[in-house]
Amino acid sequence: MPRGYDQPLYILPFDHRHSYGSEVFGYHEPLTAEQTADIAASKQVIYEGFLSALEQGVPKDRAGILVDEEFGAAILRDAAERKTIIALSTEKSGQHEFDFEYGEDFARHIQSFSPTFAKTLVRCNPEGDAAMNRRQSERLKRLSDYLATSPSRLMFELLVPPEDAQLKSVGGDKKRYDLELRPKLVFQAIREFQDAGIEADVWKIEGLDSADDCRKVVETVRRDGRDKVGCIVLGRGEDEAKVLEWLRIAAGVPGFIGFAVGRSSFLAEIVGMRAGDVTREQAVSQIAAHYLEWTREFEKVASQR
Repeated sequence: MPRGYDQPLYILPFDHRHSYGSEVFGYHEPLTAEQTADIAASKQVIYEGFLSALEQGVPKDRAGILVDEEFGAAILRDAAERKTIIALSTEKSGQHEFDFEYGEDFARHIQSFSPTFAKTLVRCNPEGDAAMNRRQSERLKRLSDYLATSPSRLMFELLVPPEDAQLKSVGGDKKRYDLELRPKLVFQAIREFQDAGIEADVWKIEGLDSADDCRKVVETVRRDGRDKVGCIVLGRGEDEAKVLEWLRIAAGVPGFIGFAVGRSSFLAEIVGMRAGDVTREQAVSQIAAHYLEWTREFEKVASQR
């Protein structure tokens, strides 16, 4: 049974690696030392935005960062010294099937940073490739079992991409898929992972468009005595209006303890800075403003439950 985590949790994720390096910087692996340093420096700007938001009132005991070891090791160490909530990514970036970033050495890398959470991103459609889903579950069970004996907890980011037949059944409309099909697939995937012995303390869930679906997610993650397990809603790179909509829906549902909004918080600022249209100071200020906005909106709605 998971220990769970049911305290407010406001995460600024910037553990993006493969797509971030290629789409924002135009870099392709293998990276040179200079390219690696460029990406790491951009993540320092995001981190400074986070720290600025703390100075402006985001509660420190509720605020956290999610960052990767490859480009964010220095940030992870600084955040640990500040006793900040830390989530460390464990998955290999840029591939559809979950595997460990550092293979058989995954536990040592987690131990070296002692994060609050070890986070894993998993793409799983219960009606998809059964063999792949089984392989993923076997690897995730190892992570779950290890974390059960570790101070770090498991943060499970679940993405449920549509299968071709599912998308075809809604006329190729991804918004209809999100509304009509994805919620039930999310419930099913969570149950299957739990039944496979994978116990997350926090589930990181793609935004849902109805409070009823959010309530059903909470019921699912907390079934059979998992009473302390929490959910946070992610932004999926959407625009401000959609992110705020998802935040408000989730914030009204007990069991949704916060959010993890990444690209919507920083991508335009980093792209603008790289193009020379935004100064470093402006980027830091704008990233802080976004994170403050998500926090204040979530807390405003949550206080009215």
